[in-house]
Amino acid sequence: MNIDNMILQTPYLTLDEEFYNLTKSDPLEEPYLISFNPNAAKLINLDEESATDPLLVSLLNGTFIPKGASPFAMCYAGHQFGHYNPWLGDGRANNLGTLNGWNLQTKGSGETLYSRSADGRAAIRSSIREYLMSESMFHLGIATTRALGIIGSKTKIIRNTVENAAVVMRMSTSWVRFGTFEYFYYRREYDKLHSLAEYVIEESYPHLQSDEDRLLKMFCEVVDRTATLIAQWQGIGFNHGVMNTDNMSIAGLTIDYGPFAMMDDFNFGYICNCSDTVGRYSYAEQPNVAYWNLTMLAKALSPIISKDKMDKKLEEYGTSLYPNAYIDVMCKKIGLTQKLDSDAQLVEDLIVALHDAFVDYTLFFRTLSHYDGNREDLYDIAMNPIVIDKWLALYDKRLVFEEFTHEQRSSQMLQENPKYVLKNHMIQEAIVLAEDGDFSRVEQLLYLAAHPYDELPEFEHFAGDTPEEYKNIGLSCSS
Repeated sequence: MNIDNMILQTPYLTLDEEFYNLTKSDPLEEPYLISFNPNAAKLINLDEESATDPLLVSLLNGTFIPKGASPFAMCYAGHQFGHYNPWLGDGRANNLGTLNGWNLQTKGSGETLYSRSADGRAAIRSSIREYLMSESMFHLGIATTRALGIIGSKTKIIRNTVENAAVVMRMSTSWVRFGTFEYFYYRREYDKLHSLAEYVIEESYPHLQSDEDRLLKMFCEVVDRTATLIAQWQGIGFNHGVMNTDNMSIAGLTIDYGPFAMMDDFNFGYICNCSDTVGRYSYAEQPNVAYWNLTMLAKALSPIISKDKMDKKLEEYGTSLYPNAYIDVMCKKIGLTQKLDSDAQLVEDLIVALHDAFVDYTLFFRTLSHYDGNREDLYDIAMNPIVIDKWLALYDKRLVFEEFTHEQRSSQMLQENPKYVLKNHMIQEAIVLAEDGDFSRVEQLLYLAAHPYDELPEFEHFAGDTPEEYKNIGLSCSS
């Protein structure tokens, strides 16, 4: 399929008009293609040759509207840093419609009804960051939105400085957020709350459609998916940075990549968002914030689902769902296949050791994947090898209970512990080059994102320790 014969559907527009506002893109000046993602194109059966089709830039710029598309912005509310905001919505995004189960959306395409005095634009830097990171997360096995392509322009926008505007086409199996439910709950429009729940079931939980208890089961699956997602974030060392309820996906996806970060040296209390002065959305707090957000979702759903039953499910999040999911993730990372009661303590001891060792998180686990009893390589990458030595003594005792050989364990661990993750300093280098018209680093990182576990000699320099001056830097929400 090429761009010209794309046919989209707009099932979200079957909901009441209060759910959305029809929009028109405000095209960028002198748009140009920065990158096209062939892996995402396959999801909607789009030909790879579309990368050179002039209609691609027109599609992202909003000057070409596919058949069946009817651009709209979605309405929602949300708790932002713990405070309820009743009027949010897609302030700079146009939803075009759905193709092959993927909702296509252009981010940075101009003002909408929900822009709240903002310009509706997105900067090149934030667009590149989301474009690359969503692809990286997918290939790391983490549920996420995707991105088809990104364009730059000569359009000027004012952020911290004057910057050029960009548009990234995002793709998601759902754009419904916890905050979408909150919008109708706080307005006491419970009939629309119910309509939204039925829509979500059809879009994201179709196996529940004929179930009489489908609303409660939908909530339960949201809790399950969220617990799994956050455990994966923690395991890979990902800090989202802005876990407001309007940035939480009802389908259990990683959405809205803003001031995110992959961990450099492990710091349990790391805060990647420099606007987060109290650390509400620090790496350490992500499991707790996810739980809090789920309680806000339960409150929003309480007019249509039994609160007692939802509370019972929420209890499971803290007592078993998240802890078990996290331990499972971490045990795979350290190559354990036999489940022992003591494993949770071993993982806890590891986190303490990593925090005290001043060691690169990704590099530690990749190096551990080759561990055969010789500790020298692990000593070499830690500023404080003593704490690593103490943990390895515990690890050696635990490995006695495993049936795998060293070779088998190493092979399994190398598929769990990536060699390459996209750290902020790497993406920043790509942004600086792209702002000067050189998109080669964007393409390199897009390739790297799709091959996180491979041995790639030509990219070996991306697998090392982060330079000291760039370690665990913070980013703002400005984009």
